[in-house]
Amino acid sequence: MNEIIFFGLNDAHIFFKNEPEGLKKPIQFKFEFENENENENEKQIKQISSSYLSTIFLFKNGKAIEYLTYSKPNHQKIQIEENIQKVTVGHGNEAILTIEGNVFAKGYDINSENQNQFINISSLIEDKNDRIIQDIVSGAHTIYLLTSNQNAYGIGSNKFGEIFFDSKTRKTEKPILMMKNVSKIFSGNTSSFVFLLNSNQELFGCGYNEYGQLGLGKSKRKEEETKIPKLTKIQNIPKGKIIDIQCGYWHSIILIENENENPKRKLYSCGNYEYNGLGKENKNIKEFTEIKSSLFENDDNIIDFSISESHTLILTSNSKLIVFGDNRYGQLGTGDTNNQLIPIQIELPKLRFNENISNYHLSCGDWTSFLYYSPLSFSNLEEDLIKLFRRKEFCDISFKTKNGEIIEAHKLILKYRLNQNENEIEKLQEIISKKSIKESNQIFEMIYSNRIINPKLYSEIKEIINLNEKIEETMKRIYLNENENEKDFIIERKEKQYKFPKLILIMRSELYRGMFLSVTEDTSNKVTDYSELSNKSFQIFEYWIYSNQIKDEIKITQEIIDEIQIGIDYFQLNQTNPNLFDLLINKFNNQN
Repeated sequence: MNEIIFFGLNDAHIFFKNEPEGLKKPIQFKFEFENENENENEKQIKQISSSYLSTIFLFKNGKAIEYLTYSKPNHQKIQIEENIQKVTVGHGNEAILTIEGNVFAKGYDINSENQNQFINISSLIEDKNDRIIQDIVSGAHTIYLLTSNQNAYGIGSNKFGEIFFDSKTRKTEKPILMMKNVSKIFSGNTSSFVFLLNSNQELFGCGYNEYGQLGLGKSKRKEEETKIPKLTKIQNIPKGKIIDIQCGYWHSIILIENENENPKRKLYSCGNYEYNGLGKENKNIKEFTEIKSSLFENDDNIIDFSISESHTLILTSNSKLIVFGDNRYGQLGTGDTNNQLIPIQIELPKLRFNENISNYHLSCGDWTSFLYYSPLSFSNLEEDLIKLFRRKEFCDISFKTKNGEIIEAHKLILKYRLNQNENEIEKLQEIISKKSIKESNQIFEMIYSNRIINPKLYSEIKEIINLNEKIEETMKRIYLNENENEKDFIIERKEKQYKFPKLILIMRSELYRGMFLSVTEDTSNKVTDYSELSNKSFQIFEYWIYSNQIKDEIKITQEIIDEIQIGIDYFQLNQTNPNLFDLLINKFNNQN
């Protein structure tokens, strides 16, 4: 079931026909469909992206609904041939990322001849080997693309140097390479500036900086402050791991995590105080400084936050919704239209799924706010597999299409889906040899993602694809078979070495996902890990990595539980239900 809470500008009664244009209190949002039967397949929301002209709701089945501020009817389906995995909306653009890695976008700065027509902008990248897109981010009038090769591109407005490639060129209608070895891109739906984070946690920025929103500090020359037309390293970043950066029009807010501090996550802002978007009383700050409030308690953790032009929403692990900034349309949900200079807490509406607040997310439009329920699911593993399909450095098997094109794949992942059967891989080779490159790619998408993307193709290969078996079951068989040829990464400990396939570590651990997927060329093959884990605890970790289970013969002690809790945090485990810690507690209670 969907659960979406809305407050803010209800312009032209776009979301609620019988409510005022400014909704000052949170209200339950409900979709209105012409065909109510269609709603049954679109109940689980995945993402919301909103800006000045439109709001897009993306569902977990890959479909999307777009609400346009100045159109009738107010909602319309976005019709794209392929399934959608992410949407992003800027002040004057929209972009859609499909599961195959294509990006369709529209807007005046993207396609001046027909700003309402979606075009495939990923196909316009000059390097044909760099056209598979992993992530998309909208600026106000620019769209940024992160490719599977970790390269960042920009397309659209360059008025303030937000693509930086040529300060004299105000706009480009093809993607321009900005930077290589990029792990994340940060911008905002009203922002004319951008941040790029590389794999070494080094942050770079360019674009509009009149109010110090890039956090570069004060410059001696006024023109250097206003416009930064080249990527510049941000030097004065607070110590810790950069989790997220949200960008408004006048300001930026960065989320930093330090494991040894309480609270672990803190927010820092820079820029201009216009409409009080900084969360503090300073009028103008040109370096990132902490947003301090007694509302951020030591046992509280920031789960999610979102900003737009000049208002901010923060969700914490103690189920607090903290807000500040512009409130002219009630977008802070306080019940009035008074701007808030410093963070305050507002009352959360009664949530149907309140047992796990971490499943809720925030999204701010220009003058709108959304709180929505979108839980993690097993499909996250499959999304990781799709990303791995596009990373050529892990490929170890090749298939030739009917026209002689070569498609590279991962033998280990194919074994997950093909019952570890070499004969099935040979059958797949035969099928691919009769297909076009496009059809072949769709077949691999089906195998990797566990989704029936093309019914016609699926009917041809369904006999060799086991779509009903969980990945963990095959992982467990691989573990029990002890196939050393599949293990290509060594974790060294004082007394022993442990070998893992990189692909399995990528699917299970954020630590290794960042290590292997964020670096363009990884030459390391071993790492020394957390010394506080005993070998027994590490064996539990090893078995769970493969099977999502605990060995029956293992005796669980309180010491092991304490150690595993440390390990879960250290390895940043990507946990599914049931998670490792819950399994340990249940087993410990049953044994005692």
